[in-house]
Amino acid sequence: MYTRYFFVVLLVCMLSSCSGPEYDPVPKGAELLVPFKTDLKTALVSGMESGPANAIAVCKTEAPHIAGELSVDGVVMGRSSHKLRNPENVAPAWVTPMIETFASNEGAPAPTGVDLGGGRYGYVEPILTQPLCLSCHGSSLHPDIAATIGELYPDDEATGFSEGDVRVVFWVEFPGPG
Repeated sequence: MYTRYFFVVLLVCMLSSCSGPEYDPVPKGAELLVPFKTDLKTALVSGMESGPANAIAVCKTEAPHIAGELSVDGVVMGRSSHKLRNPENVAPAWVTPMIETFASNEGAPAPTGVDLGGGRYGYVEPILTQPLCLSCHGSSLHPDIAATIGELYPDDEATGFSEGDVRVVFWVEFPGPG
C-alpha cells in the first residue's frame, strides 16, 4: 500500500514540475527586429550619400521614427548603448546588464533572449562597430562631423570606438506565445 502511495506521490510531483519545453525568445526577437534594422540601414545609407554629417541628422530623426512605427501590438523596440549619443536611447532596466556584459567582453557576443515575466520576453542583439561607423563613432572625427555631433548632441559619449567594438544594441520586448 505504501509503495503504491509513494509512486502516486512521485508521479504527481513529476507531472507538476513538468511545464513543457521552455520558450526560446531569440528567434522571435530576431524576426521582429529585421524591419527595424533594414529600414534604419536604408535611411543611413541614403543619408551617407550626402555625407556623414547628413547621416547623423538622419539617424537622429529616422531611428526613433522607425522604432515607433514598428512598436505596435505589445511590441516595443529601440536601440541603446553603454556610450550614448542620444540621451533618449537610455536602455530599459532589463537591457542594461546585457549591454554591460556585451561591452566588457572580448569577441563577438551572441544575441540574448530573456523571460521578463508576465508573458513578456526580451531580445537584445549587439551591433559591432564596422569601418563605416568610425567616421561618426571613431576616435578621430573630421571637424565637420564633430561640429554636427556637437550641435545635435551636446552631451555625446558615442565616440572613441574601434572596429569590432560593441557600439550599440538593438532590443525588443514582446508578448510570448499563447
